[in-house]
This record gives sequence, C-alpha cells and structure tokens, in this order.
Amino acid sequence: MTPSATSQEIKPAPRPPRSEPAGGARPAGGEPPAATGLRRLTAVDVRILEGVAVGTPTVRLAASLYLSRQGVEYRIGLMMRHFQAANRAALISRAHSLGVLSVGAWPPHVLPEFLES
Repeated sequence: MTPSATSQEIKPAPRPPRSEPAGGARPAGGEPPAATGLRRLTAVDVRILEGVAVGTPTVRLAASLYLSRQGVEYRIGLMMRHFQAANRAALISRAHSLGVLSVGAWPPHVLPEFLES
C-alpha cells in the first residue's frame, strides 16, 4: 500500500449473494434444485453428506467409499464452499435449512431431487 492510498481505495471484497429461499421457508418437495440456486450432488457427495450428518468419522467414510481420507476431506471442503459453510456443523445446518436433507427422519437422507442422475 502506498502512502497516498486513502480509505476510499481500500474496500473489503463484496460478499456473494446468499442462496436462501425467500422468508426462510423450506423449498417445496417437488421444486427442482435450480430454483433454490443449488447444483445437484453426485452419489459420492450424497453419501459423504449423509455420513457427516450422522457423525461418521472421516476415516470410516473413506474406507466405506474406497477413497482416501484426503479425498473425503477435499469433497467436504468443496461442499462447504458451495453451501457457504464455515465448518461441518454449518454445512449440515445449511443443507437442512435449504431442504437438501430430509426432515423428521433419522438418519437424514438427501432428497432425490438433489441427486445428480
């Protein structure tokens, strides 16, 4: 930064728009993911998201999916960026609030309309 820089030149980067449904309501069951601004999840991402939702350790997820631990961590990181979540708990919270995960059932499952064909 040069000595001639003013506070008007230094501005924080704008935040990306949030992809929440209007009024905080859950999207309708038949509403496609495009209407909520979400992309569809691959089968591997679905299994990882469901595993994180029930608290499965990364190593156990990796073994069950025949992936490396780093591969699972990478996929979780991608989903955290996509859902604009700071950590795993926030990722699951955002998935629930956007209607990606089933409500009222344990273990939670990703709804079929969010699964990539």
